[in-house]
Amino acid sequence: MKVDIEKQILAANEELAAANRARFDKHGVFVLDLMASPGAGKTSTILATIDALRDRYAIAVIEGDIASKVDAEKIRAHGIPAVQINTGGACHLESAMIGRALDTLDLDELDLVIIENVGNLVCPSDFDLGENAKVMILSVPEGHDKPQKYPNIFQVSEAVILNKYDTLSIFDFDEVQFRSVVESLNGKAPIFPMAATKGDGVHAWAEWLTHRIEMAKEGSSA
Repeated sequence: MKVDIEKQILAANEELAAANRARFDKHGVFVLDLMASPGAGKTSTILATIDALRDRYAIAVIEGDIASKVDAEKIRAHGIPAVQINTGGACHLESAMIGRALDTLDLDELDLVIIENVGNLVCPSDFDLGENAKVMILSVPEGHDKPQKYPNIFQVSEAVILNKYDTLSIFDFDEVQFRSVVESLNGKAPIFPMAATKGDGVHAWAEWLTHRIEMAKEGSSA
């Protein structure tokens, strides 16, 4: 019975995700779902991405947290619209939550919506939100063995950001092994070493994201 209930939950979520996706496509908005564990640097990566792309694209952010509105306030302080979703204990965002958040955004005026998912390496990978791409952020202090422990989140990600790369010499992080395991799980996902708070490595990531945004725009106008 447990399996049946889980299937029903996922099926309902996928139906709403399809509605979200149709809504995004209608307005020509590219949607990025950023996933990571707590402390990996999701918000700092979002801020670095905003700095790199704000002159070219109109951006908004949907912030997912169990509680508080700290991250949304940080985004708004940079002049970017931000919608806070507090899950009240749930370990991931769901399509229904995103759908309600969209009602507060003017999608006609946006090119890019970044969703900061709840800090978790398990649940967010199972829930389609209607996004164009899921991207995983791993920070060096978390260790190189995370892909082995949490393979699914790496398998569903279209790119991987290796954040806090400037601390590589401080921690026992085997980058060769990390890259090898990621490639075995998902050979198509590029890995972007980055120190988001310093702006190091952001250019390559921003170029990849720009390419994806432009591809989506071409698809929506075809």
